[in-house]
Amino acid sequence: MVRPKKHLGQHFLTDTNIARKIVGFVNGSVNTVLEIGAGTGVLTHYLLENHPGKLFVIEIDAESVDYLHEHYPDLSGKIQQADFLKCDLRNYEPPISLIGNFPYNISSQIFFQVLENKNSISEVVCMIQKEVAERIASGPGNKTYGILSVLLQAWYTIDYKFTVGEKVFNPPPNVKSAVITLTRNEVTKLDCDEKLFVQLVKKGFNQRRKTLRNALREFLTPAILSEAVFQKRAEQLSVADFVALTKMIEAAQHER
Repeated sequence: MVRPKKHLGQHFLTDTNIARKIVGFVNGSVNTVLEIGAGTGVLTHYLLENHPGKLFVIEIDAESVDYLHEHYPDLSGKIQQADFLKCDLRNYEPPISLIGNFPYNISSQIFFQVLENKNSISEVVCMIQKEVAERIASGPGNKTYGILSVLLQAWYTIDYKFTVGEKVFNPPPNVKSAVITLTRNEVTKLDCDEKLFVQLVKKGFNQRRKTLRNALREFLTPAILSEAVFQKRAEQLSVADFVALTKMIEAAQHER
């Protein structure tokens, strides 16, 4: 048995029907299926059935790694005991399908890692805290819409699949979970300065109660302050709006 460890945020899925359903969302045309935090192998079992030869596992817990080696000998040489947040994904052949029951305490960090590797990761199939899933999938005008919503939706199509109750985990978490998929879109480059785009998104939402005129004051020049967009708040802007905003600020800065 593998003991769930609180400091690792482990909540092991025990419902095999849900596990089978999650694995069914993985695109079989990828070159690598990379499972994060396999735990007791409930997803691993079906991943090996559906994608033999393509599956690799990154697992930080030594006890889980021993369990996986014992129960899934086909994964010999394909299990990396490591912290996913510190892994170099260039060691895996793209396109990569990333799958897992992500630890809730680091799920946001995992998604920022996905963004860093967006040209290699063609899809993500994951179970995360319901609140985070709703935030990522929500659109402009919603209170849950935020930094990750914009940054991920710039590069991925988000699909909220279904909600999962607390009782199908050991130990049960204090919150509901949800399964979502992220599928890489056709965008290869944003039509703006991408670093400035990220800066503006983060700055705008870090002071989300303020209008953009106040939240982005350090980036603005007098010439563009009269533009109507600066009377809005960050949560009112779509990805396309943020791209247009970035181009406007970029042009104004060049004219200084």
